[in-house]
Amino acid sequence: MKVLEERIRQEGLILSETVLKVDSFLNHQVDTALALAIGKEFAAVFGDRQITKVLTVEASGIQFAMAAGIALGVPFIYAKKKKAITLSEAVYSAPVHSFTRQEDYQISISQKYLGPDDTVLIVDDFLATGAALVGLCDIVAESGAQLAGVGCVIEKSFQEGRGLLEQRGIPVYSLARIASMSPGEIHFIDNEGLLKECAGC
Repeated sequence: MKVLEERIRQEGLILSETVLKVDSFLNHQVDTALALAIGKEFAAVFGDRQITKVLTVEASGIQFAMAAGIALGVPFIYAKKKKAITLSEAVYSAPVHSFTRQEDYQISISQKYLGPDDTVLIVDDFLATGAALVGLCDIVAESGAQLAGVGCVIEKSFQEGRGLLEQRGIPVYSLARIASMSPGEIHFIDNEGLLKECAGC
């Protein structure tokens, strides 16, 4: 998505070679039209896979999972980082380490909302170390559901996340792939052909 790359160039704040801040339009204040366009893009890539649920982890993946769910016409689920007292039923869970927050936590999803009859698309805002996405993949496997693939809004391709997912044979499609960045400079990987490559997975 060239429009997404341009917004990152114009509004993204590169704090270091590994930290990109996009909270003016993606994950604090959200450009709703852009979020819906992102959902349509994921639906275009994965829409032929009979998806029944879109899955993400709270909080900054929620708007994109919802947009993808709207475009696909299916519900979305978000994994909770802290088990609420209202979540008293059986859950699927997995441990996750947060790169940005430098903390460990357990994500969980009620077993009522995910099962062997489901085909799941995982959506998240960032793919970097891949820890949260691996945790979500583990939950999908535990539930017995089929995993259609992973869609990410922004990928830091210089980090290990994509490799971890591809080692598991999981199709990954990211809308903006960053090859490298430093304050005042950002380089994207040309996504041309990735759509066809992912569609063939």
